[in-house]
Amino acid sequence: MLILQLAIILVAAKIAGSLSVRLGQPSVLGQLLIGIILGPSVLGLVNETKTLAEFSQIGVILLMFIAGLETDIDEFKRTGKASTYVGLGGIIVPLLLGYFAGIVLNLTNFESWFLGLLLSATSVSISVQALKDMNQLQTREGTTILGAAVIDDVVVIIALAFLMSFAGGDVNLTTVILKKVLFFAGAILVGWKLVPWFLNKFSTLRVSETVISSALIICFVYAYLAEYTGVAAIIGAYIAGVAVSVTDFKHEVFEKVETISYSIFVPVFFTSIGVTAQFSGIGKNIGLVIVLSFIAILTKLAGAALGAKLAGFNWNSSLGIGSAMVSRGEVALIIAALGLESNLLSQNMFAVLVVVILVTTIVTPPMMKRFFNSKGGSGRLA
Repeated sequence: MLILQLAIILVAAKIAGSLSVRLGQPSVLGQLLIGIILGPSVLGLVNETKTLAEFSQIGVILLMFIAGLETDIDEFKRTGKASTYVGLGGIIVPLLLGYFAGIVLNLTNFESWFLGLLLSATSVSISVQALKDMNQLQTREGTTILGAAVIDDVVVIIALAFLMSFAGGDVNLTTVILKKVLFFAGAILVGWKLVPWFLNKFSTLRVSETVISSALIICFVYAYLAEYTGVAAIIGAYIAGVAVSVTDFKHEVFEKVETISYSIFVPVFFTSIGVTAQFSGIGKNIGLVIVLSFIAILTKLAGAALGAKLAGFNWNSSLGIGSAMVSRGEVALIIAALGLESNLLSQNMFAVLVVVILVTTIVTPPMMKRFFNSKGGSGRLA
């Protein structure tokens, strides 16, 4: 059954992506929408399974690994200040307005802060593909977005641990922070000293495709360790890509990883987001979905854009950066699941927020297309 589902996804994703480009939108938008059509909510041709979810996880990890490979280290250093402003601006505004929205909805104090933190999360995996479609990934704006996403992830997770420790959860804040410090320190040290050595040694083995295999080993180990220490796996994969990008193997790894990723794993990831959408019973809460979606989109757009403007970007670039931070994606879904498990979200609110997260993900590519000046955009499909 999985084999047939993969065939259906690949055919539909490529056709939908092509149609999206023909309509002047990034290819990822078409793939997100076709996932909803293929999934249980409409046609029911593809169903959410554990194996499909694992394929999807590999897809997003490889996508962020490629983003790391394409990152210019010098540009990344130069945009550190801008990334900090964008990351913090994109947290503070959604956090505060999300909290006040929770108070208006008669949530408890802790539940309101949790809602604010959930709305502060960012997942730029969708934005990365839109940036690639528009040839903007290696620009100053693109590098700022990637740096801001790392800052956003770390700050939100630490703030979440802080909240959970006060809300009665079994969370040791010192341990949470220490784990993240150790991960980033270790990731930088290993990337500096061990990654080049490993690539050189492993590539001499007398078997085929040792370079790409060694690069994927580095990618998956970084992603695993990031997730183990409470940092998103996509951040670990991105850092792994950056580490490989400064070696002599960068171009060979990039070409082969891109072929593997975009032939199967990345289209499955984008399409599976739509497949997992569940709209049953949401009709009675449609007003709440609309209000929270509006808050989620506007607060992240405004907060991140203001941060970019303060860092010296013009308004068009600032709004483009802000729109790229709007997607909450899998990071917010993980936080929502944690809230449900910890009784900080009711089952009803959880269902509403899943749809809100999906809405933020779908609107991100066309918003980016609107604000970014895609000069020389290739419209390359995922």
